[in-house]
Order: sequence, then structure tokens, then C-alpha cells
Amino acid sequence: MHATNLEKSYLRIDVPDIRPGDTVRVHQKVREGDKERVTPFEGLVIARKHGKGIGATFTVRKVVDGIGVERIFPLHSPTITKIEVLRHSKTRRAKLYYIREKAAREIRRKMKQVWREEKAAPAVKGEETAEVAA
Repeated sequence: MHATNLEKSYLRIDVPDIRPGDTVRVHQKVREGDKERVTPFEGLVIARKHGKGIGATFTVRKVVDGIGVERIFPLHSPTITKIEVLRHSKTRRAKLYYIREKAAREIRRKMKQVWREEKAAPAVKGEETAEVAA
């Protein structure tokens, strides 16, 4: 399906070549009341969908305080002021959805370590109180 002349007038020409595996910083205009500010969102591109037309989107994922946050941006949106490609990575997949599970697994592993340390700590405290009482 080819873009019509009307659609072509809305296509952005300043869009860099974004591929899954790239680390990008997307600057997006956010309107709060009567004020408008630009907020950056930096993360890993895990998917690019819907071709090169007006409906093209890309998904960016980042981890904030151990919680994965994903945002889907329309590629040709007028609210996006700038897209910076910070790093290119070679990938062997078109969609990097497996990154979600990989990150979750690493977080669970860290949580297990913290849980073990907390479980071991009360036993040490109990020994100290027994020595004080003696």
C-alpha cells in the first residue's frame, strides 16, 4: 500500500534510521494545562512496526527503579520534537520482546539474593541479644 499525496505531506523527513537494538532518546512535547514542556524518554528500541508510512510506530523500553517501562511512539507524530540515536547494536531478531523476560529474570535473581540476606540477618540479631542477657 502506497502513501497518498495527502499522507506524504504529513510524513517527517528528519527521522533517523531507527532499528531494534538501538538506544534512543525521544524528546516529546507534553502539554500540562496551558504550559508545554519537552520531556526526554531514553531506552532500548525493542520493536518497529507498521512500515514506513504515516502509521509507523516504534516501542522503546527502559527500566526505572527495577520496573520495566515501555512506550510506543508514532514515528511521524508532531509531538515528537527530536529523536537521538545514542547507540547502535547488532541484533539477530526483528523484535526484541525476549528482553522483557531477560530483565525480569535478572531482577528476580537480585530479589532472591536480597531475600536470603534479610533471612540470615535476624538469626545474627538473636545471637547478640542472647549474649547481652548472659
